[in-house]
Amino acid sequence: MPETLKQPSRRNFLNRLRPTQDRRVHPDAHAIRPPWAVNFHANCIACGDCVPACTEGIISLDDKQFPTIDFNKGECTFCGACADACAEDVFDRTANPAWQLDITVAKNCFAEQGIYCRSCGDICPERAIRIPPQLGGRARVVIDESTCTRCGACQTACPADAIMITPQKEYAHE
Repeated sequence: MPETLKQPSRRNFLNRLRPTQDRRVHPDAHAIRPPWAVNFHANCIACGDCVPACTEGIISLDDKQFPTIDFNKGECTFCGACADACAEDVFDRTANPAWQLDITVAKNCFAEQGIYCRSCGDICPERAIRIPPQLGGRARVVIDESTCTRCGACQTACPADAIMITPQKEYAHE
C-alpha cells in the first residue's frame, strides 16, 4: 500500500478521540507579564491589544503570542495603558505590588568588581538602589526591596548586564 494511503494504527486513531484540553497552548509561566496581570494564565486570550498600547514599547509577544515584558527595551512607567487596552479580565490595578518579581545583582557588576559605576543607582526613579563603599575600596549594590517597584530601569541601564529581574520563585513556607 502506498505510504500516503496507509491506515493509521489503532492507537493513533483512538488518540485523536481524546479530549484536546491537554493540547491547548498555555503561556510560559517563567515569562514576565505586564503589571497588574494577576489573572493572566486563566484569562489572557493572546489578542495582543496591550502591545501597541504600551507607551514605553517594552511589551512584545512571546513565541506562543502571549504578551511579555522585555526590560532590555526600557522601563515600565506603570502608566496603565496595557490594562486599559485589555478587554478581558486579566488586570487588577488595585494589586499592590503591581507584579511579583525577583531582582538580583550578579557578581559581574562593575561596582562589585572595584570599577566605579553608579548607573543603576542614578537611574532608579524610586532611589531604591544604594551603592555604599565597602572595606578595600569596593562597593556593593544594595536594593531596598520595600521601595523597589521592579520597573526595569536599572536592568536597562546596567552596562555589565548584571541586574536581572525575573518572575518570583515560590518558596516553601517554613
